[in-house]
Amino acid sequence: MKTEFPLLPKIVNGGIAGIIGVTCVFPIDLVKTRLQNQQIGPNGQLMYRSMIDCFSKTFRREGLIGMYRGSAVNILLITPEKAIKLAANDFFRHKLTDDNGKLSLPREMLSGGSAGLCQIIVTTPMELLKIQLQDAGRVSTKGVIEGGEAIMATSATAIALKLIKTRGIFGLYRGTAATMLRDVSFSVIYFPLFANLNKLGPKRKDGSGESVFWASFLAGCCAGSVAAVSVNPFDVIKTRLQVLNKAKGEQTYNGIIDAFIKISKQEGYKTFLKGAVCRVMVIAPLFGIAQTVYYLGVAEFLLGIKQTAH
Repeated sequence: MKTEFPLLPKIVNGGIAGIIGVTCVFPIDLVKTRLQNQQIGPNGQLMYRSMIDCFSKTFRREGLIGMYRGSAVNILLITPEKAIKLAANDFFRHKLTDDNGKLSLPREMLSGGSAGLCQIIVTTPMELLKIQLQDAGRVSTKGVIEGGEAIMATSATAIALKLIKTRGIFGLYRGTAATMLRDVSFSVIYFPLFANLNKLGPKRKDGSGESVFWASFLAGCCAGSVAAVSVNPFDVIKTRLQVLNKAKGEQTYNGIIDAFIKISKQEGYKTFLKGAVCRVMVIAPLFGIAQTVYYLGVAEFLLGIKQTAH
């Protein structure tokens, strides 16, 4: 017989996990965004030659504060995003588990995909605002902003207000379809893989039935790496579609298919792997840290609730 699902502590744990995780890996995520957004110049030149080159140039020009450009909005919104994602996956797994405690792989994938779908309401505006702030230094350095929706703003609040004023609340949901494609696909791959890897680890001795912290961390890193590389093409397209400020001569796109065709023809298929290494370096530790914190049971401890196995 199924026990009642402890929704509140799961949500709290997800929020705490998201804040700690994103704070640790944000500078790498900024580098990933700039690498994905840079386009080949008319003479074949590139602003950044590699991940290390991008990191060093950004740090020299903008300092430590610049490395965390856009982090405030990300940390603010990552709390509900991770809370929804992690708690929703556990909720759907709980509901789809049969009376014998068994959960088939297709149902694990359905649980993960449903969790990815639930997070879109938070993920899309968070990604949109974060990308503008992360990419501002690249566009500014490259030259005068021309074409596209050149919204000159230096804060997430200013960008959000400008979008709401000109396009309504739906202005914050530019790139929703691409975000959904990336996040649902990611969750379909990530959560079943993590769950099965996590089961292989030794269990804690506190009676919770959870794996020891390092096992959850490694499972999160491995599953995150595989899922991140698998959906990187979708992430490149999403990032390109959500950029509002275009530097002079940079391409604009009218949807997912148009972006795929133009990027393929003009830059080659290898472009869809741009930022893949950075993405793995972001996602692997982010989910490793997040899953470890999530399973530590901080909320259960604070609320005086007994922790149960996932």
